[in-house]
Amino acid sequence: MGEMPPKTAPPIPVARRVSRFTYAIRNIVAEARAIEATGVQVRYLNIGDPVAFGFPTPPHMIAAVERALREGHNGYVPSPGIEAAREAVAEDYQARGITVSPDRVLITAGTSEAIELALNAIVDEGDEVLVPSPTYPLYTAVLGKIGAVPRYYRTDPADNWWPDLTHMRSLVTPRTRAVVVIDPNNPTGAVYPTHLRRAIIDVAERHGLVILADEVYGDLCYEAPVPLLGTLDLDAPIISFSSVSKAFLAPGWRAGWIVVGATPRLDDTLAAIKKLADGRLCSTGPMQYGVVAALRGDRSHQVEFRRALEERAELTADRLSSIPGMRCVRPRAGFYAMPSVSLPPRRTDEDFVLALLRETGILCVHGSGFGLPADQGFFRVVFLARPEELSVIYDDIAAFTRRYLHHS
Repeated sequence: MGEMPPKTAPPIPVARRVSRFTYAIRNIVAEARAIEATGVQVRYLNIGDPVAFGFPTPPHMIAAVERALREGHNGYVPSPGIEAAREAVAEDYQARGITVSPDRVLITAGTSEAIELALNAIVDEGDEVLVPSPTYPLYTAVLGKIGAVPRYYRTDPADNWWPDLTHMRSLVTPRTRAVVVIDPNNPTGAVYPTHLRRAIIDVAERHGLVILADEVYGDLCYEAPVPLLGTLDLDAPIISFSSVSKAFLAPGWRAGWIVVGATPRLDDTLAAIKKLADGRLCSTGPMQYGVVAALRGDRSHQVEFRRALEERAELTADRLSSIPGMRCVRPRAGFYAMPSVSLPPRRTDEDFVLALLRETGILCVHGSGFGLPADQGFFRVVFLARPEELSVIYDDIAAFTRRYLHHS
C-alpha cells in the first residue's frame, strides 16, 4: 500500500474553461460583501429582482405551486416540461400571433438555462455569435465556457440604444452561427422599432443564422407589450426565450421556457436541445404549475407594475442626466438604465463603480461587464427601489460624482 501524499501537495487544478467564464452582475457582489463587513450599509442596485424591492408574486401563482406541492407533484417530470405548462406557453404565443406546437416548447430553469441549452445545441468551439454591446453577460459567459467567440455589434446611446445594422453586417463571417437579439433590452431599457427588427431578421436570413430572441421583458414596455419577434416572419429561424421571473414577479422560481420556431430548418436544433435537456432530467416540477397559472390567469398586476416602472425610469433618467459629467438615455421598458460618466484620464468604469461602492455603499455594475469599452464610463442601474429611496441614492451619486471628477 502506497504512502499518502504529503499535505503540502499542490491544489487540485480547475478546468481552464472556468477562467473564460465571467458574470459581472454577481462577481461584483464579493466586493460589496467586504464593504458590508466593515459596517457600511450597501444599497444593491446590481440585480433585477422585483421581489427584493417589494413587488409581490401574484397570489394565484403561489396558490398553484402550493397546490401542486400538497397534491404530491414532487417527483421528476418529463424533461421538456409538464404538458400543461408547454400547452400554456404555446397558447400564449398563439394569442400573440405565432402558431407553435407544444412539442416545440421546453420548460427550463429560467431563461438562463434556455440560453445555455440553445447555445450548446448550435455553437461549436471556435464558432462565432453576434451579441449586442452592451449585452446580458450570461451570453458571453456561456460562449466562453463553450470556447466560442462573441462578436459585439454596436448599439448607439445617441440613437436610443438601437443596433448599428451596418456594424452588425460587417461582423458576419463563415464561422458566424447566430445573432442574439435582446428586445426589450437588458441592460439599456431600449425597445427596437419594427423596421430594425425586420432588418435583423433579414441579416439572419441572408447569412443562414439562427436568431436567439430574448423576450423576457416584452410585457414590461411602458407603452404596450412588445410583439414577439417571430410575428414579423413566421418562417424565420427564431428561438424565443422568456420566463416568469420579471413580468410575473417570480425570479426565484427559476421557471422559464424556450420556444423553437415552427420552420423545419430548426427541427434538428429542436432535437439537439431536447437531447441536452434529457441530460439534466427536468426543471423544477412544482414551479411549472405556476407557469400555467401565470399564462392562463390574471395579469392585472402588470398594469400597475409597468406604471411604477415608468415613473422610476423617468426619475432615473432626469436625475442622472442632471448630474454634471453624466448622461442617461431614458429607458422604454424594464427596470434598468445604462448611464455614463465622463471619466478622468486613465480611469475605467470599474474604477468609478468600485469607488462609488466604497464611499457611498451604492452597488451598480460597470459597463465593461456588459461588453462596453471600459474607458467610456458606462454603468448599469437597477431602479426598482421606491422613488423616494431612489431620490436619496441619486443625491448621493451626484455628490460622489462631483467629488470624483474634481479630485481625479
